Amino acid sequence: MAIDWNAFTPWSALAGGALIGIAAGMFALLNGRIAGISGVVGGLLRPARGDVAWRAAFVIGLVGAPMAYALFAAWPALQVDASYPALGVAGLLVGIGTRYGSGCTSGHGVCGISRLSSRSLVATAVFMAAGFATVFVLRHLLAV
Repeated sequence: MAIDWNAFTPWSALAGGALIGIAAGMFALLNGRIAGISGVVGGLLRPARGDVAWRAAFVIGLVGAPMAYALFAAWPALQVDASYPALGVAGLLVGIGTRYGSGCTSGHGVCGISRLSSRSLVATAVFMAAGFATVFVLRHLLAV
């Protein structure tokens, strides 16, 4: 792996990470909720009375923020080195994994680790190990 030092942007990555942390912290402090997207969307798929508005606003914000960004700057060029069927299978597996793991990387990795949750520490370690293993098998053993 090689790093393109001309495109290396540690300050914008640090600022983005800080914004995610601040937003997740404020969400927990002000609403008493974990900002885990799988739980937020899951609650929209099985709505409970009085619980839909904030979930919808959360998802609208996630979708709307990149659209607002596009008003002021060009979107970065995207390159995905996978086919649509592979992306579909990957998305399905991630969805199944979030249900079995009782959360996703945002819920466990961002919010859970910051609360020193042992369950979240284990879940995040498993997410990362599974990702490393998948990339190794697909890229190096199967050469996909």
